[in-house]
Amino acid sequence: MNLTISGHHIDVTPAIREYVQNKLERVRRHFDQLIDVSVILSVDNLTEKEKRQKAEINLRMSGKTVFVESVAQDLYAAIDSLIDKLDRQVMKHKDKVQNHNHETIKHLSEIEIPASPA
Repeated sequence: MNLTISGHHIDVTPAIREYVQNKLERVRRHFDQLIDVSVILSVDNLTEKEKRQKAEINLRMSGKTVFVESVAQDLYAAIDSLIDKLDRQVMKHKDKVQNHNHETIKHLSEIEIPASPA
């Protein structure tokens, strides 16, 4: 897995980098076929009183690309909600991949199984 963490109008400190990596372990625990992860952390200065911290992630996995973004007053809160959203989308993708919507023969009722000609 290639992990890229970058900042826009913010310096990415080792503490923030480690926090993001620890949070991404939860996603990797649920789905380990991740190819590339790109995280962008940014600060938008709208007014002096209001600062918005934004976290975005672009995750490439086998068969799909997932983009998630989150905005909060605190950068760590934005990262937490970002990982929660990402985890839900990854679990949904994993369920779609694993669930083929096919019933096995032993679960079909005997009425649905055609009788073999004798």
